[in-house]
Amino acid sequence: MTEVGSGLDPSRAQLFGRLAIIEAAVRASVGYRRIDDPQPDDPFRGLYVSDEHVDRLLEGPSGPSERKAQGPSGPSEREAQGAAAGVVGQPEAQEARLRVEADADAAEAAGHHLRLRHLARSFGLVPADIDILLVAMAPDLDSRFEKLYGYLNDDVTRRRATVGLALELADLAALDSAVRARVLPGSPMVDGGLLLVEEPDRPFLTRSLRVPDRVTAHLLGGDQPDTSLLHCLAELPPLPEQAGLSEASLGRALRHGATLVHLHEKPGAASRMAAVVALREAGLGAVVIDLHRLAPEEDIGALAQRASREARLRGAGLVVGPLEVLTTGDVSAAGGKAKASAAVRHLAEVVCPIILYSRGTWDPAWSRGVALNVEAPSLDRDEREAAWRGQLAADAAPDLDPAAATAHFRLAPEHIVRATSAARHQATLHGGPVSDLDLRSGARAQNAAGLEHLARRVEPRVGWVDLVLPPNVFSHLHELVARARNRPKVLEEWNLRPGGGRGRGIAALFAGDSGTGKTMSAEVVAFELGLDLYTVNLATVVDKYVGETEKNLERIFSEADGVNGVLLFDEADALFGKRSEVKDAHDRYANIEVAYLLQRMETFDGLAILSTNLRANVDEAFARRLDSVVDFPMPGAPYRRVLWDSSLGKDIPRADDVDLPFLADRFELSGGNIRSIALTAAYMAAETGQEVTMADLVRATAREYRKLGRLIVNQEFGPYHDLVRSEERD
Repeated sequence: MTEVGSGLDPSRAQLFGRLAIIEAAVRASVGYRRIDDPQPDDPFRGLYVSDEHVDRLLEGPSGPSERKAQGPSGPSEREAQGAAAGVVGQPEAQEARLRVEADADAAEAAGHHLRLRHLARSFGLVPADIDILLVAMAPDLDSRFEKLYGYLNDDVTRRRATVGLALELADLAALDSAVRARVLPGSPMVDGGLLLVEEPDRPFLTRSLRVPDRVTAHLLGGDQPDTSLLHCLAELPPLPEQAGLSEASLGRALRHGATLVHLHEKPGAASRMAAVVALREAGLGAVVIDLHRLAPEEDIGALAQRASREARLRGAGLVVGPLEVLTTGDVSAAGGKAKASAAVRHLAEVVCPIILYSRGTWDPAWSRGVALNVEAPSLDRDEREAAWRGQLAADAAPDLDPAAATAHFRLAPEHIVRATSAARHQATLHGGPVSDLDLRSGARAQNAAGLEHLARRVEPRVGWVDLVLPPNVFSHLHELVARARNRPKVLEEWNLRPGGGRGRGIAALFAGDSGTGKTMSAEVVAFELGLDLYTVNLATVVDKYVGETEKNLERIFSEADGVNGVLLFDEADALFGKRSEVKDAHDRYANIEVAYLLQRMETFDGLAILSTNLRANVDEAFARRLDSVVDFPMPGAPYRRVLWDSSLGKDIPRADDVDLPFLADRFELSGGNIRSIALTAAYMAAETGQEVTMADLVRATAREYRKLGRLIVNQEFGPYHDLVRSEERD
């Protein structure tokens, strides 16, 4: 072993001082081997077992620890030589150990952090464990030990310490069950991931020992995290500390011995940051594991051991979540629920403080210990504003109010960091500072993709100027937007959140004939709020099998709860229809679907819009749960005139004979019908290469009438009636 210099830091000095004692023990064991070796000059020694060696083995035990296990006996010449060489258990070695530990005591008294001692305290190791650990680690610190161990193992291919060799060098009895237990599962070193006992098919004493690279690097002063954890480690957002992120009581509970905490979070809750702040209050660091980043078929047991080891090496606690990644899989499959519970149990029973978070409730079966259940806090308005401004710094436009632009977004602190980064990238497209549109685009980019498998995502591109509606309808829509914007103030700051397990969601009903602007209005609401619009596809919801429709709806609501978007149920009467008198099993199950929706709407936290052509078909029980009901009437003549003009647009060439007042006065059509007519007329004009004429518009109107099943009468078509009738005859 290289001599330890006086300039070595105290932590490394203790480590290499103890290794010097191990080296002395190796020298002693080499001396024993040479005495016992019948053919020391054999060039093939270690590759086979000679007859002479077999005879020597049959004479009895040859090593010092093996003789010690046999019982007391008089000292032999070999034992005397071993003592002189400095075996770990001999007086000379004990004196050397005392000198090393005395220096370590002095270093700790001077305020130095000694990693070997911290390791022993954190993992509950006794002196014998440290000796075994250092014997196993020696080849990773000094390559000479590889060849020395090959010699002592009598096998040049086995260059790591075996269990038997480690016990011999540590002067421990190999036949003592308590000693053997130190390197078996259940021991602090093995369960803590400090020592790997490999080749389990070999006899116990010839199994190889290995110390993981992360443990060796830690003892040498390295603080880089375990490379096997990098794929799931989450970086903490560099946000300013806020007192409201964690109650002092949680940190106090951790200081007084709470080792298992479950945070129940709602969308936008600051679970991770609150957990980190609580650990900091308890004097601990944090290792944060994001379960969303797990590799497919990840071994949760191995992950839990590595994460726990990392936390204990750092003097930290674990923060892990969200648990629904493990618990909301296919638990209906054979053993699915048991596998999910076992996965959580691996994490919940690690030997270090751990804070788990999820949207669900804690199942006591997940741990033998008792969990402390705490509601995860959310950022209030001031904290959100500080977080946004802290991240944007000088990149924001001078007139940008990030708190106002994003008040209705439910984002956790780590999502705010990602959203501002995405907003900066978005701003580079137009080469200016970050605007409110960039900020909202960045916030929308944090939406998970799970809902897109169940609903169609629409990025809104229309605003208030694109709507042609009566003033009272506009008023209702503005009220709906204002309700969504001011939810944090009303429900959180003014504390008007209802009890009874009700959510903080908003539900609105848009009722009116087809084509009156219900879907477009939903898109405008989403655009005004800077949210995506998700249109529920009924084909992915309705199922002929009993109970499956409810399961599909639950998946939609669960995904929508965690998404900053507007959920649109088009043709909602298909799902939210009236309950009927039960005459057979079909009626009973149909009523169950409606009853489920009534309950689920109570706990929904998002913004849902239901649109229907037949308001009378919607169950009356939904009325109490609706925050807004907007009736969309058929447009009158003045509104139809505007609709004709806007549907034809600015770029379509119009002939001089186009008479919009005539079209608006004569034909009672919805906005959807008018847009369809304008599109048909545009195709007619494009085919002939001419402008859109009045004849094109009238013929297109006649086609729309036929689709609607209306009669083409002279009273409506007037001077163009003969044109339409002649076309029909042709």
